[in-house]
Amino acid sequence: MSVIETEKLTKIYGKNETAITALDHISIQIQEGEFVAVMGPSGCGKSTLMHLLGGLDKPTSGIVRIDQISIAEMRDDELTKLRRKKIGFVFQFFNLIPVLDAAENAALPLTLDGEKPSLANAKAREWLERFGLENRMHNRPDQLSGGQQQRVAIARALVANPSIILADEPTGNLDTHSGDEIAGLLRNVSNDYNRTVVMVTHDPRIAAYANRIIFLKDGKVIDETILEGKNGNNAGVVAEKMKTISD
Repeated sequence: MSVIETEKLTKIYGKNETAITALDHISIQIQEGEFVAVMGPSGCGKSTLMHLLGGLDKPTSGIVRIDQISIAEMRDDELTKLRRKKIGFVFQFFNLIPVLDAAENAALPLTLDGEKPSLANAKAREWLERFGLENRMHNRPDQLSGGQQQRVAIARALVANPSIILADEPTGNLDTHSGDEIAGLLRNVSNDYNRTVVMVTHDPRIAAYANRIIFLKDGKVIDETILEGKNGNNAGVVAEKMKTISD
């Protein structure tokens, strides 16, 4: 079943002679539990697509469906509720609260939603333990490595039990080793916890952890590749495909 679906999705910024078409009639389907990477040259519309899928921006035309529900016509309060219940976000720069420790940061979505602090903390600790941070619960962000901070951010994205994780360049601020660890972790989130993961990345090595790659250029889907290997083994294939598309 398609958890995410778009039909002729279009986003235009500006008007008349200054108009820029960021997305041009994109139609895609992403299935439950699938790990999809979105790649393409700079300015191809990757981040715009991510923002539209997450309801952070509205399309100029076309449809975005989450769990068969069209979100473009939703009121802001309805979109906020949908994001809180169904979508977890992971960003390049972690966006952790500096004065909160790892457990408090991970629990934040539940705390803001009115969950009892003890229950929110217990759920946060459960995810942090799954991600190997059982000894870092009370460390603040400045006491954690970049990779550890991103693990906290992923735990925060999952703590409210969303069905979808949207990750925008989640390894872009990490070294190679930490980036591979985070990409592997996102693959496990998809495989082991049956979450649908959509990841924007410019890095072929990171994209190779996905099950499928959607390639964008000039706001259009120009190719898709299904990957049979795992753990980045197809990085060379992805890099060659990306080079062909960028030329």
